[in-house]
Amino acid sequence: MTPAGWAGLFAALLVAMNLLCQAIAAVRLRRKDRPTALLAALPPVTIVRPLRGIEVFSRETALSGLALDYPDYVTIFCVADADDPVVPLIEELIGRFGPERVRLITGDVAVSANPKLNNCVKGWEAATTEWVILADSNVLMPKDYVQRMLASWRDDTGLVCSTPAGSRPGCFGAEVECAYLNPFQARWQYAAEALGIGFAQGKSMLWNKPFLDARGGIAALGAEIAEDAAATKLVRRAGKHVHLVGRPFEQPLGARRLRDVLQRQFRWARLRRVTFLPFFLPEIVSGPLMAAGLAAFAAPGFGLPFWLGPLAVLAIWYAGEIALSAAVGWFLSWRTPLALLVRDLTFPAVWAYAFVAGDVSWRGNSMKIRTDGEDQLNAVPAPMSHANYEK
Repeated sequence: MTPAGWAGLFAALLVAMNLLCQAIAAVRLRRKDRPTALLAALPPVTIVRPLRGIEVFSRETALSGLALDYPDYVTIFCVADADDPVVPLIEELIGRFGPERVRLITGDVAVSANPKLNNCVKGWEAATTEWVILADSNVLMPKDYVQRMLASWRDDTGLVCSTPAGSRPGCFGAEVECAYLNPFQARWQYAAEALGIGFAQGKSMLWNKPFLDARGGIAALGAEIAEDAAATKLVRRAGKHVHLVGRPFEQPLGARRLRDVLQRQFRWARLRRVTFLPFFLPEIVSGPLMAAGLAAFAAPGFGLPFWLGPLAVLAIWYAGEIALSAAVGWFLSWRTPLALLVRDLTFPAVWAYAFVAGDVSWRGNSMKIRTDGEDQLNAVPAPMSHANYEK
């Protein structure tokens, strides 16, 4: 076979692999939740939500978790600083829904360099139910939030999680974040789950409290700089699996600068590179640029103009992503193809940066993430600004 033939073959294989992952994600996301013993039992549940500061959707997301169609649950809001500006909002909600439904706990416990995890410790310890959900403050909870978490728990489950579904972008930068979160990251997570190697996501995590307490409790999630990486490894060591909810929960974005979106991607890439290097390395082929480059090289060998190869790759690739998004209700607009292109043009730099960066920006604060093999992954970060925690 000629070099052009090999290039065309590899380009076709990359496109086919991408379409297969999109198909797996589409089937999984459209599958109805199956009845389970745990769901039928409707056990008491505690929802622990760490907060810091006020953002555009703070009231809406907090309220969403207090109006669930679930018979027996309590929400514990955790705030590290008693003078945090979010405290009056929570006190208002306690007065509205009652202390039997809503609790506020202030003060954190330094079990790691992860400030969100430290903020959750007291809430975890205060939970008296067997089932506990750790949920980020920016998760918009639907009425059946708890039921959807319970429905994904199986006999071999150690943890149920939800990827974030970016929604309600207020500008083009936020649309690029939707392109990263939805048809890019979520599809690979669902494909990994289908292969039996599911990865945890810190947005929403359903734990069996006795299971985690028997393995060091919530402090065990400080073994890695990212609590979801530590959770994945803990569950796998126990011989269990991480499973995903049938449909991810929304994370409303609002207006976001493209620079801030890329900073978050830099941080997450560095975390993945440090905690799961063998899985991070092949991420470079998860976008279409390599396939497009190979197709550009191959096209003249088949008597076609060089530009037709990458154009065909991008058209097929993006058509699949748009079809997946439309099928499962993810955000789409007339600018989506451009947002997908910007995502794919920036991702190689994000991937490469993960190998050279030691410090990353976390909500405007510098944070050192050490490399693999060192004994202390968790260097103490600089004080964080008053803003909601976000993974």
